Amino acid sequence: RVAICEMPFSTKASDSAGGAGGTCVIRGCVPKKLLVYGSSYATSFQDAKGFEWELDTEPRHHWGKLIAKKNAEINRLTGIYQKLLGGAGVEYIEGRGKIVGPNEVEVNGKVYTARNILISTGGRVSVPDLPGVEHVISSDDALELPELPKSMAIVGSGYIALEFACIFNAMGVETHVFYRQPLPLRGFDEEVRQFLYEQMVEKGIHMHPNESPEAVEKK
Repeated sequence: RVAICEMPFSTKASDSAGGAGGTCVIRGCVPKKLLVYGSSYATSFQDAKGFEWELDTEPRHHWGKLIAKKNAEINRLTGIYQKLLGGAGVEYIEGRGKIVGPNEVEVNGKVYTARNILISTGGRVSVPDLPGVEHVISSDDALELPELPKSMAIVGSGYIALEFACIFNAMGVETHVFYRQPLPLRGFDEEVRQFLYEQMVEKGIHMHPNESPEAVEKK
């Protein structure tokens, strides 16, 4: 017999919320790909003009509606995960689990016993301890923005940071990327890093190499 303890669903992880599917499904790969697909149409509209498509009006995008549809899809997927677990005979216990004995886990005031207990909690996003850090948003927050900002500063140049930079730049947000290395994507092939840098600059993304934030100020 197998049981899984998981906190209630939320698109943003916290001490009291999680959800079946974890980071990838709820606040990682899946929602990010939906936003990548959505933002990719911006360049398609521009390319279409080169093939003599006439657009009588400039295309408009409704970011809030896209976020709502993204969340609806995530809800659907987490529901599928729960059904698959139930179909396999796994008991799904919703709540915060606490180990209270060698073979005991307490959830919502009820104690469950098991011969083996596997701790597989994953992790949550973290932000650097800087002055003004209360003004910073995480990748979880970026996936939940109710409306697009006029500008955005992204700290870091790993593939997740660069994916967000491309998404928001394509959506018309003035996007700046700050990173400590001379080129983005540390650890990747040097030619790939150089080519990617050139392509992002060509797309209008403001790249700031050899930079590390010291403080954040709200203006």
